[in-house]
Amino acid sequence: MSDLRFRVPPGGSLAGRLRVPGDKSISHRAIMLGSLAGGETRISGFLEGEDSLATLAAFRAMGVHIEGPDSGRVTVQGVGLHGLQAPLQPLYLGNSGTSMRLMSGLLAGQAFDTVLTGDTSLSGRPMRRVVDPLCSMGARIDTTDKGTAPLQINGGARLHGIDYDMPVASAQVKSSLLLAGLYAEGTTCVTEPAPTRDHTERMLGGMGYPVSRDGARTCVSGGGRLHGIEVDIPADISSAAFFLVGASIAPGSDLQLQHVGMNPTRTGVIDILRRMGASIEIGNLRDAGGEPVADLRVRSAVLRGIDIPQELVPLAIDEFPVLFVAAACAAGRTVLTGAEELRVKESDRIQVMADGLVALGVNAQPTPDGMIIEGGVIGGGAVHSHGDHRIAMAFAMAALAADGLIEIRDCANVNTSFPGFVELAARAGLMIDAGS
Repeated sequence: MSDLRFRVPPGGSLAGRLRVPGDKSISHRAIMLGSLAGGETRISGFLEGEDSLATLAAFRAMGVHIEGPDSGRVTVQGVGLHGLQAPLQPLYLGNSGTSMRLMSGLLAGQAFDTVLTGDTSLSGRPMRRVVDPLCSMGARIDTTDKGTAPLQINGGARLHGIDYDMPVASAQVKSSLLLAGLYAEGTTCVTEPAPTRDHTERMLGGMGYPVSRDGARTCVSGGGRLHGIEVDIPADISSAAFFLVGASIAPGSDLQLQHVGMNPTRTGVIDILRRMGASIEIGNLRDAGGEPVADLRVRSAVLRGIDIPQELVPLAIDEFPVLFVAAACAAGRTVLTGAEELRVKESDRIQVMADGLVALGVNAQPTPDGMIIEGGVIGGGAVHSHGDHRIAMAFAMAALAADGLIEIRDCANVNTSFPGFVELAARAGLMIDAGS
């Protein structure tokens, strides 16, 4: 599977109406919190990608009865906050950093020991950023000498609430500490340096668990209860982002994206593209299970380079691979700063994207915390995704504005976040071929 390649000839346009798969972040949380709730949680729109399925399998291994997924429908029979059972073997989480970081907090308060493992990519990602504050709450978690997985989580720890000022904005660290806070004596408070996605807080509240929010500070107290609910998961804005950029850069495009999650902590990609001159209309804004959703219409537009405001960076952190493609097609210079987090994602997304853009003839200069891109002509050529799903899909969209065929290597991991990407993109008008 690792030698799966995308070959995309130049040109084409995107049109029609489509719905991208469900939000990955919310899919993870629905399984986790549904498992810890009392009663039944019914989920629709669940993302049947490898990352979300790894979370589902982990909770099955801890004794939770889960039916599905069947066409995005999943039913979780919750066992309550203290009903999980010790797994018989280490929990393998594949490529999913969200699973590992959030579950480390959730499992820190259990009575049993667990080991969390992942694939080569996940095993190289930093975990001390979440392990260290958890240990300050009384958790007992061992990592490798490099601070990476596997994580050995020792059960029976008595957790106590802390007041934590996060040095780096990270929804995964925030969520992990809040989940540990469900099991801690007293109150756990997390203060963010910049807003990050708040799906955990929204779902906790939706399941009846008190969450206190005051500006950048979020608090939970231990000892509460969660109640099963119905969760309608919106389409993932991170997946929609590929089509927002693709339709913006491909002449003659007119595309509608349905039921897209519009959580204000996630819409930075729309704000950035609009500042670059993109034509994106937001319609039929409504509520779906506590999360705002809307239908988006995007048409081709002449983009211009901008200095990306730093306050938008955490609100678009997963979308920068395809935003770099938009910048490569824009007139003038685009400058990104304050995004050093991109260097510790599934790949070093700053360096890998810069290397790929340069291979296609784009003037892209990586910096320690971002990139400087001079927009112009994208040429054809071969690029390597380094097994990073978002980079593979970003370069596939680049072909819409390229003057030669683009071949992208090592694309199997696209299934971690966007199963069916090739088929859906082809239906919209991308001339993509996948093979070894």
